[in-house]
Amino acid sequence: MHDIERRMALRFHEESVSADTHVNISAIRGDANGCLWLAGDETATVERLSAEPTEHPDSYGAQRTFRLADLVPLPGPEDSEADIEGLGLDEDHLWAVGSHSLVRKKIKPKHDDAKAVKRLARVRDEANRHVVARLAVERGADEPPRVVPETSDGRRSAVLGARRKDSLTEALAEDAHLSPFLRIPAKDNGLDIEGVAVKGEHLFLGLRGPVLRGWAVLLEIAPVEGPNPGELVLDPFGGSRYRKHFLDLGGLGVRDLCPHGEDLLILAGPSMELDGPVRVHRWKGAARSRDPEVLRAERLPVELELPHGSGDDHAEGISVVSEAEGDKLLVVYDSPASHRLREEDTVLCDIVALP
Repeated sequence: MHDIERRMALRFHEESVSADTHVNISAIRGDANGCLWLAGDETATVERLSAEPTEHPDSYGAQRTFRLADLVPLPGPEDSEADIEGLGLDEDHLWAVGSHSLVRKKIKPKHDDAKAVKRLARVRDEANRHVVARLAVERGADEPPRVVPETSDGRRSAVLGARRKDSLTEALAEDAHLSPFLRIPAKDNGLDIEGVAVKGEHLFLGLRGPVLRGWAVLLEIAPVEGPNPGELVLDPFGGSRYRKHFLDLGGLGVRDLCPHGEDLLILAGPSMELDGPVRVHRWKGAARSRDPEVLRAERLPVELELPHGSGDDHAEGISVVSEAEGDKLLVVYDSPASHRLREEDTVLCDIVALP
């Protein structure tokens, strides 16, 4: 079971509070420089929070917002949401991945029956959701890291999916397993990317959906520089532009991914509109994987069972944080419960002991 050691306060600036980013956190990744990178699923931005300078910081703040449109070319309007559902980090780049999903309209309490029926028939497709952005990280000795269009040593930000024909979605259009789900909205078990982890020159992408007869799907891709400045393309490795791994997560989908040494921590939760269960599995030796794999339950032991609320407190992002007594897991929640909203600009996340 989970063992929450303490709570961590994340403090946001007024613009993010107005945009509800603080209650829609969808991705997180810790940086060795004492900061957190975060994203919300209602904007086309990434956020940086800096830790207070103590051995065990109990809060992160001094938020700075970076617009994707200022860094890479986007296929849609500059401020149209990218629904960033995964952040990955290496020394040189921050990777931000859109959900690549369609969206069905929600029914709200104010809607009468006729309006509810009409909304359930409406599905929208937003171009900025279909991007995988590689953001160049500039690191200075006396300031927090930042993402920039081009660094002082010549590394450039770039994006896969700047044009729809080059997107991962188009690459999957003929896939035997996934193509039938490309026109199904995310919360209906359609295609929905949630989570990214850097694996050398490759990326693991976790799919919340579809879950195929109880099996979750993990994609592996190798984005490389394309012929046009600022654009990435999928490198064909092993004769294909992507690799598929199938995971027995007990019927759950992937909600986030996080490297831990050569292992991969997998946050698993329901693919559809359910509260739980929520678990963290470990794929041992994932970084050494070289072929498509079918990972049965015994190869994906459960590390943690995480709490969830009823209609709230949905664990949405995980990141390993290193402390003197060992590695811990930082967990952030979408739709946080009221007890996590300490002040108007502050939301509480959890620090959980790893076994």
